[in-house]
Amino acid sequence: MFAIIQAAGWPIWPLLIASIVAVALIIERLVILRKQRINPRGLLDKAVGAYRKQGVTEELVTKLEGDSPLGRVLAAGLRNVKSSRYVMKEAIEEQGRAVTHELERFLTTLGTIASISPLMGLFGTVVGMIEIFGSNSPSGTNPQQLAHGISVALYNTGFGLVIAVPSMIFFRHFRGKVESLVFEMEQQASKLVDVVHGERFDLVPPTGQDGEGKGRQAQ
Repeated sequence: MFAIIQAAGWPIWPLLIASIVAVALIIERLVILRKQRINPRGLLDKAVGAYRKQGVTEELVTKLEGDSPLGRVLAAGLRNVKSSRYVMKEAIEEQGRAVTHELERFLTTLGTIASISPLMGLFGTVVGMIEIFGSNSPSGTNPQQLAHGISVALYNTGFGLVIAVPSMIFFRHFRGKVESLVFEMEQQASKLVDVVHGERFDLVPPTGQDGEGKGRQAQ
């Protein structure tokens, strides 16, 4: 490995730093953007059950805020439970924007690395080409300098692409995952608003004849 780095010359060092940063960001986002961590299953049902049982208490709101990003969004709505539907939705949307910003953390950096890595590799290629042309002299060609220039050009080009391709794949993957998680949070928050303002009887659509009767009764 050290021999490859030595053959690639000094332009490889910025690429190595970019690769380390990219790997660190990918691992960090894989750990953070887990669905169960962002949108825990059953959290809305628990929040609504506690609300119907004892109303909005400071203990309930604090527990939701410390649970997960979805809990923070639901807690923002419950803090404004006595306000109008519009005010409650406004509070939820404001908290949702803050949560979305946190979920998108470091994605811009990862996307930047994916975009500039080929350019950094191209810069190494240019440096290698300069060395290749510099190997020619009136007395003849320096084979050692010529070989080193070719190594610098090829290694940097290849390494730039090796960094860019997986970085772009994970960048797109994380962007899509954040959008999916945020959409699910919006759905959960909308259900909470409907429940609080008496426009939704059951969180889960009822099945069977008894369930249909309850559904019509709720309407």
